[in-house]
Amino acid sequence: MFTRTSLSPALEADPADLLFRRVAFRFMPLLFIGYVVAYLDRVNVGFAKLQMLNSLHLSEAAYGLGAGLFFIGYFLFEVPSNLLLHKLGARRWIARIMVTWALLSMANAWVSTPLEFYVVRFFLGVAEAGFFPGMVLYLTYWFPSHRRGKMVALLMAGNPVSGLLGGPLSGYLMHALQGTWGLDGWQWLFVVEALPSIVLGVVILRYLDDRVADATWLSTAEKSQIQSEIDADAAVRTHGSVRAVFTSARVWLLCLILFGVVMGSYALGFWQPTIIRATGVSDPLTIGLLTTIPYSVALISMIAVGRNADRTRERRWHIVLPALIAATGFCICATNGDSSALSMLGLTLAAAGVVTALPMFWALPTAFLGGTGAAAGIALINCTGNLAGFISPAVIGWLKTLTHTLSSGLFVVAGTLTLSAVLILAFIPARLVNR
Repeated sequence: MFTRTSLSPALEADPADLLFRRVAFRFMPLLFIGYVVAYLDRVNVGFAKLQMLNSLHLSEAAYGLGAGLFFIGYFLFEVPSNLLLHKLGARRWIARIMVTWALLSMANAWVSTPLEFYVVRFFLGVAEAGFFPGMVLYLTYWFPSHRRGKMVALLMAGNPVSGLLGGPLSGYLMHALQGTWGLDGWQWLFVVEALPSIVLGVVILRYLDDRVADATWLSTAEKSQIQSEIDADAAVRTHGSVRAVFTSARVWLLCLILFGVVMGSYALGFWQPTIIRATGVSDPLTIGLLTTIPYSVALISMIAVGRNADRTRERRWHIVLPALIAATGFCICATNGDSSALSMLGLTLAAAGVVTALPMFWALPTAFLGGTGAAAGIALINCTGNLAGFISPAVIGWLKTLTHTLSSGLFVVAGTLTLSAVLILAFIPARLVNR
């Protein structure tokens, strides 16, 4: 769909575009792979649930609480973690995050009681705090706002790709390794899927450059050109200090908007296998293969919308429409839970909408946050919005235990997505973010 021949000759010949493309090829593949394994280690508990509930004698509500406790640890340590990244450098701090979360994710394989499950999930959140906002902050060091939308979209393409790879892989591990060396399939799932994070942590420590000035692979003229665009972009930002961030009504509004979208993201991450199983599909491998359908469509949608947002420099509607599409998808799932075809249609719309809206959202705060304010603001918005990662599985699990159906919880999620869309149109002026 997107080929070199589709670009105009003027764009192809632009030295600045070629330079920033070179920068992207230098480290975006590594950041992308890092986000793939991060998201996989965060939500693979949704697949492990298919077996571990019986092994640990967990109720749906207890599972939802444990899955969500990750985000309490994440919330408490997100801002300090991002400030440390800004001070110490992305290379060392992101590497530290990846290795520690991998070890804790692996520890899930040996929990034997609900309390142990809760403790490990909480400290997994502590370990991962700062990873995603740190990478978004890192992109602000290298790309001005009008070039950053597609970079964030590329980074967050790790979400659907994680679903594409993680679903079949998780299903296969649980199916093929059940009983091997005395471990259940869900235990092997946590062990095997944690290993890539350790390897990537070491690679990042050796390969990333913290700032433009540190890049030995760029000439002095190239460094100057990149830094001049970054500096020009930073000159129009209004929130440059930690105090300005915490006292800004606009920042707290963005926290609420992100909260609504993330409600949908983790409804998918933690409950999609359960929704598919409720239609009559029981084999974990088959469920894993079916999850590739929504994420395939989501990946295409995310890339296409990200490119269009940067081309048109329009930001609000590129979030609002996907959020409303996702809300529609969740409503379809809620009202057609016994139909495989309609449930898959609903999941596909929900995944495409949520996965597209999330990277588009980050064009809003990075349009006016700068310096230390960007480190604190991106982390504050991300950790507060990601509290939905605690609320979403906990509320859906509680409502499922109470009503014996996922429908009421899915309607709640559809409502939060709709509210986020309304808040963007009502309170985020186009002149602030459309650039």
